[in-house]
Amino acid sequence: MEAVRRTVIENCAIATVDAEDTEHASGYLVLAGRRIESLGRGRAPEGLENVVHRIDATGHLATPGLVNTHHHFYQWLTRGLATDRNLFDWLVALYPAWARLDEPMVHAAARGSLAMMARGGVTTAADHHYVFPRGSGDLSGALVHAARDLGVRFTLARGSMDRGEKDGGLPPDFAVETIEDALAATEETVRQHHDPSFDAMTRVAVAPCSPFSVSTELMRRSAELARGLGVRLHTHGSETVEEEKFCHERFGMGPTDYFESTGWLGADVWMAHCVHLDDSDIAALARTGTGVAHCPSSNARLAAGIARVPDLLAAGVPVGLGVDGTASNESGELHTELRNALLVARLGPHRETALTVRRALRLGTHGGARVLGREAEIGSLEPGKLADLVLWRMDTLAHASIADPVAALVLGAPAPVTASFVNGRRIVEDGRLRTADEDEIARTTRAQARRLAEITARG
Repeated sequence: MEAVRRTVIENCAIATVDAEDTEHASGYLVLAGRRIESLGRGRAPEGLENVVHRIDATGHLATPGLVNTHHHFYQWLTRGLATDRNLFDWLVALYPAWARLDEPMVHAAARGSLAMMARGGVTTAADHHYVFPRGSGDLSGALVHAARDLGVRFTLARGSMDRGEKDGGLPPDFAVETIEDALAATEETVRQHHDPSFDAMTRVAVAPCSPFSVSTELMRRSAELARGLGVRLHTHGSETVEEEKFCHERFGMGPTDYFESTGWLGADVWMAHCVHLDDSDIAALARTGTGVAHCPSSNARLAAGIARVPDLLAAGVPVGLGVDGTASNESGELHTELRNALLVARLGPHRETALTVRRALRLGTHGGARVLGREAEIGSLEPGKLADLVLWRMDTLAHASIADPVAALVLGAPAPVTASFVNGRRIVEDGRLRTADEDEIARTTRAQARRLAEITARG
């Protein structure tokens, strides 16, 4: 049996984001295979066997890898469009392009989205893909393969839509599926790609798009399918006032009551956005353990509003951070959401007490892991957990004069990533991907974006 290979990291500040928020001003981590073997203050223990890498991380902060809980990878090809519209008008403007996606486009867009996040410290990413135009190829497979090639831990939220324009929905009719086709394809995706193991690189969730693009029957049956298969559930919820109005007019109740009536509240569910919630909505999420993917930049870009994150956290609701699609958050980065989450929250009624820098870091790490149901495996630096971690450089002009490295990371300029590890494998080195050619990804995404624009223009 081959001896376990160890990586030793020393002389760095460490923010573990464990239950006690343990931090070390100067400490070490020992990675053994795919796991964190030990960590602590001072130097690593002497006499460790089979140390294949030793990193002097002086001037760095080690944190858990960032966990992105909501995204739409395909939108990498439609960035910078419809820049002055609210959600519904933005969707109407962009659906004609999205309805013409195919497998090469989705694969290229996924590589672009994943590469940008990985360079910025993301080690786990969830993607909500719900556009499956007829004859477009194996889009779920394209997403899974892109994540696998780049070495990013991945949750594919296999989405669906069955309410097209003829039924009062927003997407073109040729971009939606029938209920039976959507359920069958979703089940096949779970059976083909979902790995329930502790160190799984790919998980699958069942994820119909939203109340305004999915029928009540598909919502109900999707929840039943997910629970029958033992996987998690994901959808958009309470994102805008327009959605709230739609639910009251269509269903005679608000979004949260509608979700509960269709089986869509529970500890196995997470919702994207949750901007427009009253106290009873928050109580329902807390009572059921339903998670929230908070996307502050996208919420601002689409003028959706300010989510009540301090109130959600005070009630005990699991909350993580999300990039959201890059057609509504063109930067495509999660580490900037740490800062934006804090700043936006402080514009609300809680003002300076809304979020601390450490609470913001927790949202982007352990909070995201909890939302995805993986807090036992990732999200904090603890012995026995998977070796997903980031070394942020803190001794450059941008951060060197900030004594608190966590404050520097959250409030300062985006920090350079010297190293990012997933399952103990180094996927980023000195700010560049080790698993793919970034220049080739840029060329391919540009070509596919142009191709999509040309096809869309032809109608």
